[in-house]
Amino acid sequence: PVQMSAALAARRVLAAASHSGNEGGAKTWKILTIVLALPGVSVCMANAYMKAQAHSHDQLEFVPYSHLRIRTKKFPWGDGNHSLFHNPHTNPLPDGYESSHH
Repeated sequence: PVQMSAALAARRVLAAASHSGNEGGAKTWKILTIVLALPGVSVCMANAYMKAQAHSHDQLEFVPYSHLRIRTKKFPWGDGNHSLFHNPHTNPLPDGYESSHH
């Protein structure tokens, strides 16, 4: 019993010390968020925007490789030939692109 109460007292002291010694933790994280995280996100967004502006939006030439776009059974939606997230500009069907312009 004496040993158990000493362990309990030690836990209480350590718990109280951890609460009182950690007062600046939230302030530190707030400063780090404002100084590092927000500018970092802004730089990443600017980089993505500039790369998207420089990217060519031309459609690639269709090459009917026999090992690509194999349909062993129809998709259970639509006409069965289009994938769930089909983009007619970037995803060709087995016989080619749907349209030549976007």
